[in-house]
Amino acid sequence: QVQLEESGGGLVQAGGSLRLSCAASGRTSSSDHMGWFRQAPGKEHEFVAAISGGGGNQYYADSVKGRFRISRDIAKNMVYLQMNFLKPEDTAVYYCASAYGRSSWYRSWRNRGEYDYWGQGTQVTVSS
Repeated sequence: QVQLEESGGGLVQAGGSLRLSCAASGRTSSSDHMGWFRQAPGKEHEFVAAISGGGGNQYYADSVKGRFRISRDIAKNMVYLQMNFLKPEDTAVYYCASAYGRSSWYRSWRNRGEYDYWGQGTQVTVSS
């Protein structure tokens, strides 16, 4: 069993930055891809970013490409999402997700079905 806990959410003005953290515990595997998703009120769950098991490859939704950066510290079982140039439309609850024992094409990582464990989310609010 893997437990994920997000932190770092908060209120920030447009154009500002925020860093989210995801702490993993339990039976974790450093070889599995992890990702960040978000959900705004009344909207569907949306893929944000994903990172390969080794951390060397990152993939982003077009809406955040160039503004957000995902990274991981394997030794600390931590995954981060650095968010820069934030926009009001980035306002959402952000969720950390982890696959377990999976190997799949990176393009599938934007699908929620490619993940096995989820955190409870952290709120990010961007004011205009």
